[in-house]
Amino acid sequence: MSTTNKEEKVADVSTENIYRLNGRVPLKKAIPFGLQHVLAMFVSNLAPVLIVCSAALVRGTGEHLTSAEITQLLQCAMFVAGIGTCMQLYPVWKIGSGLPIVMGVSFTFLGSLLVICTNPELGYEGMVGAVILGGIFEGLVGLSARYWKRFLTPVVSACVVIAIGLSLLSVGMDSWGGGSGVADFGAWYHLVVGAFTLIVCLIARYLLKGVYKNLNVLVGLILGYLLAIIFTVAGIAPMVDFSGITKTVQEVGVFSLPKLVFLTSHKPIFDLGAFLTIAIVFLVSAAETTGATSAVCTGALDREIKMEELQGSLAVDGFSSALSGCFGCLPLTSFSQNVGLVTMTQVINRFTILMGAFILILSSLFPPLGAFFNSLPQAVLGGCTVMMFGSIMYEGIKMLKECEFDDRTMVIVSLAFAIGVGLTQTSGNFFSAFPHEVGDIFNGNAVAGVFVVSLLLSLFLPKKKKAL
Repeated sequence: MSTTNKEEKVADVSTENIYRLNGRVPLKKAIPFGLQHVLAMFVSNLAPVLIVCSAALVRGTGEHLTSAEITQLLQCAMFVAGIGTCMQLYPVWKIGSGLPIVMGVSFTFLGSLLVICTNPELGYEGMVGAVILGGIFEGLVGLSARYWKRFLTPVVSACVVIAIGLSLLSVGMDSWGGGSGVADFGAWYHLVVGAFTLIVCLIARYLLKGVYKNLNVLVGLILGYLLAIIFTVAGIAPMVDFSGITKTVQEVGVFSLPKLVFLTSHKPIFDLGAFLTIAIVFLVSAAETTGATSAVCTGALDREIKMEELQGSLAVDGFSSALSGCFGCLPLTSFSQNVGLVTMTQVINRFTILMGAFILILSSLFPPLGAFFNSLPQAVLGGCTVMMFGSIMYEGIKMLKECEFDDRTMVIVSLAFAIGVGLTQTSGNFFSAFPHEVGDIFNGNAVAGVFVVSLLLSLFLPKKKKAL
Protein backbone atom coordinates (compact mmCIF):
# COMPACT_ATOMS: atom_id res chain seq x y z
CA MET A 1 0.00 0.00 0.00
CA SER A 2 1.47 3.36 -1.01
CA THR A 3 2.15 6.20 1.42
CA THR A 4 -0.63 8.24 -0.18
CA ASN A 5 -3.15 5.45 0.36
CA LYS A 6 -1.96 4.97 3.92
CA GLU A 7 -2.49 8.61 4.83
CA GLU A 8 -5.57 9.57 2.83
CA LYS A 9 -8.80 10.26 4.69
CA VAL A 10 -11.52 7.73 3.86
CA ALA A 11 -15.07 8.86 4.57
CA ASP A 12 -16.72 5.43 4.72
CA VAL A 13 -16.46 3.22 7.78
CA SER A 14 -14.28 0.31 6.70
CA THR A 15 -12.19 -2.42 8.30
CA GLU A 16 -9.49 -1.75 5.69
CA ASN A 17 -9.01 1.69 7.25
CA ILE A 18 -6.91 0.09 10.01
CA TYR A 19 -4.05 0.29 7.48
CA ARG A 20 -4.70 4.01 6.88
CA LEU A 21 -3.74 6.81 9.21
CA ASN A 22 -7.15 8.47 8.88
CA GLY A 23 -10.68 7.15 8.44
CA ARG A 24 -13.19 5.34 10.63
CA VAL A 25 -13.01 1.68 11.57
CA PRO A 26 -16.07 -0.26 12.86
CA LEU A 27 -16.07 -0.23 16.66
CA LYS A 28 -16.18 -4.03 16.87
CA LYS A 29 -12.85 -4.04 15.00
CA ALA A 30 -11.32 -0.88 16.46
CA ILE A 31 -11.74 -1.96 20.10
CA PRO A 32 -9.77 -5.26 19.91
CA PHE A 33 -6.99 -3.64 17.86
CA GLY A 34 -6.88 -0.75 20.35
CA LEU A 35 -6.91 -3.20 23.27
CA GLN A 36 -3.88 -4.92 21.77
CA HIS A 37 -1.91 -1.66 22.13
CA VAL A 38 -3.01 -1.28 25.76
CA LEU A 39 -2.05 -4.81 26.75
CA ALA A 40 1.33 -4.47 25.03
CA MET A 41 2.27 -1.56 27.31
CA PHE A 42 0.11 -1.98 30.40
CA VAL A 43 2.54 -3.59 32.82
CA SER A 44 5.50 -1.51 31.59
CA ASN A 45 3.42 1.64 32.08
CA LEU A 46 2.85 0.85 35.76
CA ALA A 47 6.18 -0.73 36.72
CA PRO A 48 8.21 2.53 36.94
CA VAL A 49 5.50 4.06 39.15
CA LEU A 50 5.66 1.09 41.53
CA ILE A 51 9.47 1.17 41.66
CA VAL A 52 9.87 4.91 42.24
CA CYS A 53 6.85 5.59 44.46
CA SER A 54 7.53 2.59 46.69
CA ALA A 55 11.01 3.99 47.38
CA ALA A 56 9.97 7.66 47.62
CA LEU A 57 10.15 9.47 50.93
CA VAL A 58 7.62 12.04 52.05
CA ARG A 59 9.59 15.27 52.35
CA GLY A 60 10.68 16.15 55.87
CA THR A 61 9.18 13.05 57.53
CA GLY A 62 11.29 10.10 56.41
CA GLU A 63 8.06 8.14 55.84
CA HIS A 64 6.99 6.38 52.65
CA LEU A 65 3.79 6.80 50.65
CA THR A 66 0.94 4.56 51.80
CA SER A 67 -0.24 1.62 49.70
CA ALA A 68 -3.52 3.43 49.03
CA GLU A 69 -1.63 6.47 47.72
CA ILE A 70 0.51 4.28 45.45
CA THR A 71 -2.63 2.56 44.14
CA GLN A 72 -4.10 5.97 43.30
CA LEU A 73 -0.87 6.92 41.50
CA LEU A 74 -1.15 3.75 39.38
CA GLN A 75 -4.64 4.94 38.52
CA CYS A 76 -3.24 8.36 37.54
CA ALA A 77 -0.55 6.70 35.39
CA MET A 78 -3.23 5.05 33.26
CA PHE A 79 -5.21 8.28 33.05
CA VAL A 80 -2.33 10.52 31.92
CA ALA A 81 -1.08 7.87 29.46
CA GLY A 82 -4.53 7.85 27.87
CA ILE A 83 -4.70 11.65 27.76
CA GLY A 84 -1.16 11.89 26.36
CA THR A 85 -2.00 9.38 23.63
CA CYS A 86 -5.09 11.41 22.66
CA MET A 87 -2.87 14.51 22.44
CA GLN A 88 -0.49 12.71 20.09
CA LEU A 89 -3.23 11.31 17.86
CA TYR A 90 -5.27 14.50 17.47
CA PRO A 91 -3.07 17.59 17.77
CA VAL A 92 -4.20 20.89 19.26
CA TRP A 93 -2.29 23.85 17.79
CA LYS A 94 1.32 22.64 17.48
CA ILE A 95 1.06 20.10 20.29
CA GLY A 96 0.69 16.59 18.89
CA SER A 97 2.11 14.69 15.91
CA GLY A 98 -1.07 13.19 14.45
CA LEU A 99 0.84 9.88 14.22
CA PRO A 100 -0.06 6.44 15.65
CA ILE A 101 1.94 6.89 18.87
CA VAL A 102 1.00 5.59 22.32
CA MET A 103 2.30 7.46 25.37
CA GLY A 104 3.33 5.79 28.62
CA VAL A 105 5.40 6.26 31.77
CA SER A 106 9.09 6.17 30.92
CA PHE A 107 11.83 3.93 32.38
CA THR A 108 14.46 6.41 31.15
CA PHE A 109 14.05 8.64 34.20
CA LEU A 110 14.24 5.88 36.81
CA GLY A 111 17.76 6.54 38.14
CA SER A 112 17.42 10.33 38.39
CA LEU A 113 13.95 10.18 39.92
CA LEU A 114 15.14 7.74 42.59
CA VAL A 115 18.02 10.07 43.44
CA ILE A 116 15.58 12.96 43.98
CA CYS A 117 12.71 11.18 45.72
CA THR A 118 14.94 9.33 48.22
CA ASN A 119 16.60 12.60 49.29
CA PRO A 120 14.85 13.50 52.58
CA GLU A 121 15.17 17.23 51.83
CA LEU A 122 13.36 16.86 48.50
CA GLY A 123 11.39 13.64 48.72
CA TYR A 124 8.36 12.78 46.63
CA GLU A 125 7.25 16.42 46.56
CA GLY A 126 10.60 17.57 45.13
CA MET A 127 10.45 14.85 42.49
CA VAL A 128 6.96 15.92 41.37
CA GLY A 129 8.08 19.55 41.10
CA ALA A 130 11.09 18.51 38.99
CA VAL A 131 8.85 16.45 36.67
CA ILE A 132 6.52 19.43 36.11
CA LEU A 133 9.39 21.86 35.35
CA GLY A 134 11.28 19.30 33.27
CA GLY A 135 8.19 18.52 31.21
CA ILE A 136 7.66 22.19 30.40
CA PHE A 137 11.35 22.44 29.47
CA GLU A 138 11.14 19.50 27.03
CA GLY A 139 7.89 20.84 25.59
CA LEU A 140 9.60 24.14 24.75
CA VAL A 141 12.60 22.28 23.32
CA GLY A 142 10.19 20.33 21.11
CA LEU A 143 8.45 23.44 19.79
CA SER A 144 11.85 24.83 18.78
CA ALA A 145 12.87 21.62 16.96
CA ARG A 146 13.22 23.33 13.58
CA TYR A 147 16.25 25.21 14.96
CA TRP A 148 18.17 22.14 16.11
CA LYS A 149 16.79 19.28 14.00
CA ARG A 150 19.61 19.68 11.45
CA PHE A 151 22.04 18.44 14.10
CA LEU A 152 20.15 15.13 14.32
CA THR A 153 21.53 13.71 11.10
CA PRO A 154 20.12 10.47 9.60
CA VAL A 155 22.99 8.43 11.04
CA VAL A 156 22.31 9.81 14.55
CA SER A 157 18.60 9.03 14.28
CA ALA A 158 19.33 5.51 13.01
CA CYS A 159 21.77 4.86 15.88
CA VAL A 160 19.20 6.04 18.43
CA VAL A 161 16.47 3.77 17.01
CA ILE A 162 18.80 0.74 17.01
CA ALA A 163 19.84 1.60 20.58
CA ILE A 164 16.19 1.75 21.66
CA GLY A 165 15.64 -1.73 20.24
CA LEU A 166 18.82 -3.05 21.85
CA SER A 167 17.95 -1.56 25.24
CA LEU A 168 14.54 -3.24 25.19
CA LEU A 169 15.80 -6.73 24.39
CA SER A 170 16.68 -7.42 28.01
CA VAL A 171 13.28 -6.05 29.09
CA GLY A 172 11.51 -8.61 26.90
CA MET A 173 13.69 -11.46 28.13
CA ASP A 174 13.32 -10.37 31.77
CA SER A 175 9.56 -10.53 31.32
CA TRP A 176 9.81 -13.96 29.68
CA GLY A 177 11.78 -15.19 32.67
CA GLY A 178 9.01 -14.09 35.05
CA GLY A 179 9.90 -10.46 35.71
CA SER A 180 13.04 -8.68 36.86
CA GLY A 181 13.97 -9.44 40.47
CA VAL A 182 11.37 -12.15 41.20
CA ALA A 183 12.48 -15.08 43.34
CA ASP A 184 11.46 -17.72 40.78
CA PHE A 185 13.04 -16.01 37.77
CA GLY A 186 13.74 -18.51 35.01
CA ALA A 187 11.44 -21.18 36.47
CA TRP A 188 10.28 -23.75 33.92
CA TYR A 189 6.66 -22.57 34.00
CA HIS A 190 7.62 -19.00 33.09
CA LEU A 191 9.69 -20.27 30.17
CA VAL A 192 6.93 -22.63 28.99
CA VAL A 193 4.17 -20.00 29.16
CA GLY A 194 6.39 -17.39 27.44
CA ALA A 195 7.36 -19.82 24.67
CA PHE A 196 3.72 -20.91 24.24
CA THR A 197 2.64 -17.26 23.93
CA LEU A 198 5.33 -16.50 21.33
CA ILE A 199 4.44 -19.61 19.30
CA VAL A 200 0.73 -18.67 19.37
CA CYS A 201 1.61 -15.15 18.15
CA LEU A 202 3.61 -16.59 15.25
CA ILE A 203 0.98 -19.19 14.30
CA ALA A 204 -1.82 -16.60 14.48
CA ARG A 205 0.19 -14.22 12.29
CA TYR A 206 0.45 -16.80 9.52
CA LEU A 207 -2.88 -18.67 9.88
CA LEU A 208 -5.35 -15.84 10.46
CA LYS A 209 -6.66 -14.22 7.30
CA GLY A 210 -7.06 -10.58 6.29
CA VAL A 211 -6.93 -7.94 9.01
CA TYR A 212 -7.29 -10.55 11.74
CA LYS A 213 -3.69 -11.71 11.29
CA ASN A 214 -2.62 -8.40 12.85
CA LEU A 215 -4.44 -9.34 16.05
CA ASN A 216 -1.81 -12.03 16.57
CA VAL A 217 -0.36 -10.30 19.64
CA LEU A 218 -3.80 -10.05 21.28
CA VAL A 219 -4.47 -13.73 20.49
CA GLY A 220 -1.14 -14.66 22.06
CA LEU A 221 -1.88 -12.57 25.15
CA ILE A 222 -5.31 -14.15 25.65
CA LEU A 223 -4.23 -17.77 25.14
CA GLY A 224 -1.04 -17.28 27.15
CA TYR A 225 -3.09 -15.75 29.97
CA LEU A 226 -5.51 -18.71 29.87
CA LEU A 227 -2.61 -21.17 30.11
CA ALA A 228 -1.20 -19.24 33.10
CA ILE A 229 -4.66 -19.38 34.77
CA ILE A 230 -4.82 -23.15 34.15
CA PHE A 231 -1.37 -23.57 35.74
CA THR A 232 -2.54 -21.53 38.75
CA VAL A 233 -5.94 -23.22 39.24
CA ALA A 234 -4.46 -26.71 38.78
CA GLY A 235 -1.84 -25.95 41.42
CA ILE A 236 1.03 -26.44 38.96
CA ALA A 237 2.47 -22.95 39.40
CA PRO A 238 1.29 -19.67 41.04
CA MET A 239 1.28 -17.45 37.95
CA VAL A 240 -1.90 -15.35 38.26
CA ASP A 241 -2.79 -13.46 41.44
CA PHE A 242 -6.29 -11.98 41.50
CA SER A 243 -5.94 -10.77 45.09
CA GLY A 244 -4.79 -7.40 43.75
CA ILE A 245 -8.31 -6.76 42.45
CA THR A 246 -9.84 -7.30 45.91
CA LYS A 247 -7.17 -5.17 47.55
CA THR A 248 -7.75 -2.37 45.03
CA VAL A 249 -11.50 -2.34 45.74
CA GLN A 250 -10.81 -2.16 49.48
CA GLU A 251 -8.30 0.70 49.21
CA VAL A 252 -9.67 2.82 46.37
CA GLY A 253 -13.18 1.56 45.61
CA VAL A 254 -14.90 0.46 42.41
CA PHE A 255 -15.03 3.97 40.90
CA SER A 256 -12.55 6.75 41.56
CA LEU A 257 -11.51 9.94 39.80
CA PRO A 258 -7.76 10.67 39.41
CA LYS A 259 -6.73 13.40 41.82
CA LEU A 260 -4.46 16.38 41.13
CA VAL A 261 -1.40 16.41 43.38
CA PHE A 262 -2.19 20.03 44.36
CA LEU A 263 -5.34 18.74 46.10
CA THR A 264 -3.42 16.24 48.23
CA SER A 265 -1.11 16.64 51.22
CA HIS A 266 1.91 16.17 48.92
CA LYS A 267 1.98 19.53 47.15
CA PRO A 268 5.02 19.81 44.83
CA ILE A 269 8.05 21.92 45.63
CA PHE A 270 10.22 23.42 42.90
CA ASP A 271 13.96 23.03 43.51
CA LEU A 272 16.55 24.23 40.98
CA GLY A 273 18.96 21.40 41.77
CA ALA A 274 16.28 18.75 41.29
CA PHE A 275 15.30 20.34 37.96
CA LEU A 276 18.91 20.38 36.71
CA THR A 277 19.28 16.73 37.74
CA ILE A 278 16.39 15.72 35.53
CA ALA A 279 16.72 18.25 32.68
CA ILE A 280 19.50 16.32 30.90
CA VAL A 281 17.39 13.15 31.07
CA PHE A 282 14.53 15.02 29.38
CA LEU A 283 16.95 15.80 26.53
CA VAL A 284 17.79 12.08 26.29
CA SER A 285 14.07 11.32 26.31
CA ALA A 286 13.64 13.82 23.47
CA ALA A 287 16.27 11.91 21.48
CA GLU A 288 14.44 8.63 22.14
CA THR A 289 11.14 10.17 21.05
CA THR A 290 12.79 11.56 17.92
CA GLY A 291 14.06 8.09 17.08
CA ALA A 292 10.75 6.38 17.90
CA THR A 293 8.70 8.90 15.91
CA SER A 294 11.08 8.57 12.95
CA ALA A 295 10.73 4.77 13.16
CA VAL A 296 6.93 5.06 13.01
CA CYS A 297 7.16 7.19 9.86
CA THR A 298 9.73 5.03 8.07
CA GLY A 299 8.38 1.68 9.26
CA ALA A 300 4.63 2.27 9.05
CA LEU A 301 4.16 5.20 6.64
CA ASP A 302 7.14 4.57 4.34
CA ARG A 303 8.34 8.16 4.44
CA GLU A 304 10.55 10.56 6.38
CA ILE A 305 9.23 12.41 9.39
CA LYS A 306 7.90 15.94 8.80
CA MET A 307 9.12 18.86 10.89
CA GLU A 308 5.66 19.67 12.29
CA GLU A 309 5.25 16.01 13.31
CA LEU A 310 8.56 16.00 15.17
CA GLN A 311 7.77 19.30 16.90
CA GLY A 312 4.31 18.09 17.89
CA SER A 313 5.56 14.71 19.11
CA LEU A 314 8.25 16.26 21.32
CA ALA A 315 5.83 18.92 22.58
CA VAL A 316 3.43 16.21 23.75
CA ASP A 317 6.34 14.28 25.26
CA GLY A 318 7.16 17.31 27.40
CA PHE A 319 3.81 18.89 28.17
CA SER A 320 2.11 15.55 28.88
CA SER A 321 4.97 14.82 31.31
CA ALA A 322 4.22 18.13 33.04
CA LEU A 323 0.54 17.11 33.16
CA SER A 324 1.57 13.74 34.58
CA GLY A 325 3.52 15.58 37.29
CA CYS A 326 0.39 17.58 38.12
CA PHE A 327 -1.26 14.24 38.95
CA GLY A 328 1.74 13.23 41.07
CA CYS A 329 3.01 10.81 38.45
CA LEU A 330 6.22 10.20 36.48
CA PRO A 331 7.25 11.60 33.06
CA LEU A 332 5.69 10.16 29.89
CA THR A 333 7.30 9.27 26.58
CA SER A 334 6.31 7.65 23.29
CA PHE A 335 6.19 3.96 24.13
CA SER A 336 8.71 1.94 22.13
CA GLN A 337 6.66 -1.25 22.66
CA ASN A 338 3.89 0.25 20.59
CA VAL A 339 6.30 1.54 17.94
CA GLY A 340 7.30 -2.09 17.44
CA LEU A 341 3.65 -3.17 17.33
CA VAL A 342 2.75 -0.53 14.74
CA THR A 343 5.68 -1.31 12.45
CA MET A 344 5.09 -5.08 12.77
CA THR A 345 1.32 -5.10 12.15
CA GLN A 346 1.05 -1.94 9.96
CA VAL A 347 -2.13 -1.05 11.91
CA ILE A 348 -1.70 2.73 11.92
CA ASN A 349 -5.27 4.05 12.12
CA ARG A 350 -5.59 6.91 14.62
CA PHE A 351 -9.22 6.14 15.48
CA THR A 352 -8.30 2.54 16.30
CA ILE A 353 -5.48 3.57 18.62
CA LEU A 354 -7.80 6.20 20.13
CA MET A 355 -9.95 3.29 21.32
CA GLY A 356 -6.89 2.01 23.16
CA ALA A 357 -6.45 5.44 24.77
CA PHE A 358 -10.10 5.40 25.86
CA ILE A 359 -9.58 1.94 27.39
CA LEU A 360 -6.65 3.34 29.40
CA ILE A 361 -8.75 6.28 30.61
CA LEU A 362 -11.65 3.94 31.45
CA SER A 363 -9.27 1.67 33.38
CA SER A 364 -8.17 4.67 35.43
CA LEU A 365 -11.79 5.49 36.38
CA PHE A 366 -12.51 1.90 37.42
CA PRO A 367 -9.44 0.81 39.42
CA PRO A 368 -10.47 -2.90 39.58
CA LEU A 369 -10.39 -3.00 35.77
CA GLY A 370 -6.83 -1.70 35.83
CA ALA A 371 -5.94 -4.23 38.53
CA PHE A 372 -7.34 -7.00 36.30
CA PHE A 373 -5.14 -5.94 33.39
CA ASN A 374 -2.21 -5.70 35.81
CA SER A 375 -2.66 -9.37 36.75
CA LEU A 376 -1.29 -10.32 33.32
CA PRO A 377 1.77 -12.53 34.03
CA GLN A 378 5.13 -11.13 32.98
CA ALA A 379 5.98 -14.33 31.09
CA VAL A 380 2.97 -13.84 28.82
CA LEU A 381 4.00 -10.26 28.14
CA GLY A 382 7.58 -11.35 27.41
CA GLY A 383 6.46 -13.95 24.90
CA CYS A 384 4.56 -11.26 23.01
CA THR A 385 7.09 -8.47 23.14
CA VAL A 386 10.42 -10.07 22.19
CA MET A 387 9.70 -9.91 18.46
CA MET A 388 8.18 -6.43 18.77
CA PHE A 389 11.36 -5.13 20.39
CA GLY A 390 13.47 -6.82 17.74
CA SER A 391 11.40 -5.13 15.03
CA ILE A 392 12.38 -1.71 16.42
CA MET A 393 16.04 -2.61 15.96
CA TYR A 394 15.20 -3.82 12.45
CA GLU A 395 13.65 -0.45 11.58
CA GLY A 396 16.79 1.30 12.85
CA ILE A 397 18.95 -0.90 10.62
CA LYS A 398 16.70 0.00 7.66
CA MET A 399 17.21 3.69 8.49
CA LEU A 400 20.96 3.16 8.71
CA LYS A 401 20.90 1.47 5.29
CA GLU A 402 19.75 4.78 3.80
CA CYS A 403 22.92 6.53 5.04
CA GLU A 404 26.09 6.73 2.98
CA PHE A 405 28.35 3.85 3.99
CA ASP A 406 31.75 5.51 4.15
CA ASP A 407 34.60 5.77 6.66
CA ARG A 408 32.89 8.62 8.55
CA THR A 409 29.68 6.64 9.04
CA MET A 410 31.69 3.61 10.14
CA VAL A 411 33.49 5.64 12.83
CA ILE A 412 30.25 7.22 14.11
CA VAL A 413 28.32 3.95 14.33
CA SER A 414 31.22 1.93 15.71
CA LEU A 415 32.13 4.34 18.50
CA ALA A 416 28.52 5.20 19.35
CA PHE A 417 27.68 1.56 20.10
CA ALA A 418 31.07 0.58 21.49
CA ILE A 419 30.88 3.39 24.06
CA GLY A 420 27.12 3.82 24.54
CA VAL A 421 26.28 0.13 24.88
CA GLY A 422 29.64 -0.73 26.44
CA LEU A 423 28.98 1.63 29.36
CA THR A 424 25.93 -0.45 30.33
CA GLN A 425 28.02 -3.63 30.46
CA THR A 426 30.93 -2.55 32.67
CA SER A 427 31.53 -4.41 35.93
CA GLY A 428 31.50 -1.22 38.01
CA ASN A 429 30.54 2.45 37.92
CA PHE A 430 32.55 3.83 34.98
CA PHE A 431 31.78 7.39 36.11
CA SER A 432 32.61 6.88 39.79
CA ALA A 433 34.86 9.98 39.72
CA PHE A 434 31.97 12.14 38.48
CA PRO A 435 28.77 13.30 40.21
CA HIS A 436 26.45 10.31 40.66
CA GLU A 437 23.86 11.89 38.33
CA VAL A 438 26.26 11.33 35.40
CA GLY A 439 26.50 7.63 36.18
CA ASP A 440 22.73 7.37 36.62
CA ILE A 441 22.22 8.74 33.11
CA PHE A 442 24.88 6.83 31.15
CA ASN A 443 25.74 3.62 33.04
CA GLY A 444 22.25 2.18 32.83
CA ASN A 445 20.94 3.74 29.62
CA ALA A 446 22.45 2.69 26.31
CA VAL A 447 20.27 5.16 24.40
CA ALA A 448 21.78 8.11 26.26
CA GLY A 449 25.37 7.08 25.52
CA VAL A 450 24.69 6.19 21.87
CA PHE A 451 22.85 9.49 21.35
CA VAL A 452 25.55 11.72 22.87
CA VAL A 453 28.49 9.96 21.18
CA SER A 454 26.85 9.76 17.73
CA LEU A 455 25.71 13.40 17.97
CA LEU A 456 29.16 14.72 18.95
CA LEU A 457 30.92 12.68 16.26
CA SER A 458 28.39 13.74 13.65
CA LEU A 459 29.00 17.39 14.57
CA PHE A 460 32.80 17.38 14.75
CA LEU A 461 34.11 14.69 12.40
CA PRO A 462 35.16 16.30 9.10
CA LYS A 463 32.89 15.59 6.17
CA LYS A 464 34.26 14.27 2.91
CA LYS A 465 34.49 17.06 0.37
CA LYS A 466 32.64 16.45 -2.85
CA ALA A 467 34.76 16.43 -5.98
CA LEU A 468 34.28 19.43 -8.23
